[in-house]
Amino acid sequence: MPTPNFLKNYESLYNDDPHSATLKWFSEAQYGLFMHYGVYSLLGRGEWVMYHEQIPVNDYEKLKGQFTAEAFDADFITDLALDAGMKYITITTRHHDSFCLFRTQQTDFNSLDAPCNRDLIGELVSACNKKGLGIFFYYSYALDWRHPYFLPREEHGDQIARPAYEKPDPTYQYQSESDFQHYIDFVHAQIRELLTQYGTIAGMWFDPIMPYYHRSQLFPLEETYALIRSLQPQCLIVFKQGANGDEDFASPERTPQSLAQRFTDPEKSALAQRVWEANHNKHNEICTTLQPKQWGYQARDDGNHRSVDDVLMMLADAKARNCNLLLNTGPLPDGSIDSTDESILREVGRRIREDGFPAPKLMPT
Repeated sequence: MPTPNFLKNYESLYNDDPHSATLKWFSEAQYGLFMHYGVYSLLGRGEWVMYHEQIPVNDYEKLKGQFTAEAFDADFITDLALDAGMKYITITTRHHDSFCLFRTQQTDFNSLDAPCNRDLIGELVSACNKKGLGIFFYYSYALDWRHPYFLPREEHGDQIARPAYEKPDPTYQYQSESDFQHYIDFVHAQIRELLTQYGTIAGMWFDPIMPYYHRSQLFPLEETYALIRSLQPQCLIVFKQGANGDEDFASPERTPQSLAQRFTDPEKSALAQRVWEANHNKHNEICTTLQPKQWGYQARDDGNHRSVDDVLMMLADAKARNCNLLLNTGPLPDGSIDSTDESILREVGRRIREDGFPAPKLMPT
């Protein structure tokens, strides 16, 4: 089979073992671009705005009618990533609000059925393939505030399953655990779409991890992982700090940490610690933001993003921890890249070309 462009220096290994080739490439990639983009970007209040402001499903869906993404430019994004010294891009194909940036038959809540009328994921994959960048698909596996059969808020340990509406949203239909299979069928159908429509990808990036730990018996994780590996054997799998230890790497937010301390249930705490230890010795990834905290665009943070020196320190810290750095930008409502982030990324890339990647050095904790 032909070697994908992002693995062009790993042809021999790819021919023998595609999965090992992608792992080897990832362990040497060092640096990637994360992008959180969706209808939440239109409001400029972060990717959790539906949840935090308790926006009803039908009201939130109206944002689709305003989603044009007229300035989303896959060529510009990929050129920027290359200029920044990055080797791959991870993008939200579907976040917790369930809006999809890809071609799907499972829901009309997507960019092709919006005024945008474009498959943004397809465009980005095509540009990455031409330029030798790897592409990871972020997918909200364990949380969906819109799907009628996701878990209700009262059955979810940390309460993020649904926004805290005064009354249950009339679109929600979950009645018993057996209903959850409708959601799993939806997820598996979309994973199949993502892995059969766009050619060879570098990996699937699942989020968020806490809902899985609270109701892990309802998520057929082994079946999900087997589906991915059967469709694309080279495809890497990540699920934040790790869900069952079979992930190819972990990608905790901001600093490497186990989830164990977040559980009062000793069995869950012990499981989280075992899984963290299983992933801890792998070549992992740290994901973090150019904005102070939010991943999706937040207007109030304009002018208060991380500096070039901050990014260089984060690169040094990640390398000291045997990790890549996955650095996030939240595109503006029209899909363009924040000009401050663009300037920072280009300057970091210039320094990398002149001086090389920063030497490993742990940041103060």
